[in-house]
Amino acid sequence: MASGFFVLLDDIAAIMDDVAIMSKVAAKKTAGILGDDLAVNAEKASGFMSSRELPVLWAIGKGSLLNKLIILPIAFLLSGFFPLGVLIVLVLGGLYLAYEGAEKIYEYLFHRGHAVTETVIKEYTEEEILALEKDKIKSAIVTDFILSVEIVIIALGTVMEKPLFSQIVVVSIIAMLATVGVYGIVAMIVRMDELGYKMIKQSKNDRSLLKIIGNILVQALPKVIKSLAVIGTIALLLVAGGIFVHNIEFLHHLFPQLPSVIKEFCVALIIGFLSVGIVNVFKKITGKK
Repeated sequence: MASGFFVLLDDIAAIMDDVAIMSKVAAKKTAGILGDDLAVNAEKASGFMSSRELPVLWAIGKGSLLNKLIILPIAFLLSGFFPLGVLIVLVLGGLYLAYEGAEKIYEYLFHRGHAVTETVIKEYTEEEILALEKDKIKSAIVTDFILSVEIVIIALGTVMEKPLFSQIVVVSIIAMLATVGVYGIVAMIVRMDELGYKMIKQSKNDRSLLKIIGNILVQALPKVIKSLAVIGTIALLLVAGGIFVHNIEFLHHLFPQLPSVIKEFCVALIIGFLSVGIVNVFKKITGKK
């Protein structure tokens, strides 16, 4: 009996070791999506009154958790009964990511000069502010749902050959870490300026270290968010390219002499710009903007 108990403990330890290794691999595979998720949510959670930033972020975080609770069972059912469905969703998600990444580059290259030059200053009532806040939260949760699907499917794709129990544990860990990690970091980012202002107020003279650091934090916030947007766009394309190259046989064997990073980025960029072109043509035909 004792020996059987220790064998069971050894088996459990081995399973947990496997789960830890698989979780690390899945985390690496989903890092690009997490980067974009971080950039998107940092942008959406900023721009509110200081007192409302954390409540808004908390509301988006709860929505993100609910998204994953909806997505996870569906993903495991696909894995158990229709594994091909996981691959289909993965490639379709890659197509969306390539489109989104290419669209950001297209907008930057061709629509930068079309920004509105006049700003209309309007006083909003408290009810209007709450309504705008609610709309922004809804938009963020919808975007999070799409990114969460990709995080879950990419993580699941790394453990498809493993037993169902291992799939459930690994993917659930990645999903929960994505929510806690991303929104925890976003909370710190959006409060950078608030911390900076507090440090400036507490400083006793203009040359104090406290004031210098405070000024750096205040000035760094918009730059950090812009940098995350750039990094997130590159990450989107690399993740999409990796999905295409590793799951489409023709692309996998195309240009084997190229470094994988360059190959994946170029493939995603080409497919992304083709998608942007098709969508723009469709918009013109239907008269949508």
